[in-house]
Amino acid sequence: MMIIMMMLMVSIIMFLVGNMIFVSKHKHLLLVLLSLEFMVLGIFFQMLIMLSFINLDLYFLMVFLVFSVCEGALGLSIMVSMIRTHGNDYFQSFSMLW
Repeated sequence: MMIIMMMLMVSIIMFLVGNMIFVSKHKHLLLVLLSLEFMVLGIFFQMLIMLSFINLDLYFLMVFLVFSVCEGALGLSIMVSMIRTHGNDYFQSFSMLW
């Protein structure tokens, strides 16, 4: 029981650290995408612990991973198209996109 609580605390800390990086590092798009993926990883870890603790099926985790991979691929494609058109991944370049 103590190990499960420690693992839950680690997953919550992972989510909070990802959230802090998301809020503070808003200059580059790549750092924002990496912090979002770190937050998704923390949520995945927490759901894995909770679902295995109450002995439910883990099929929902597979669906969650599929959606998180799609989100990551979409973010990378937006970043690549932004770098090809503007030459950088700064958020200050977003005003030029509109």
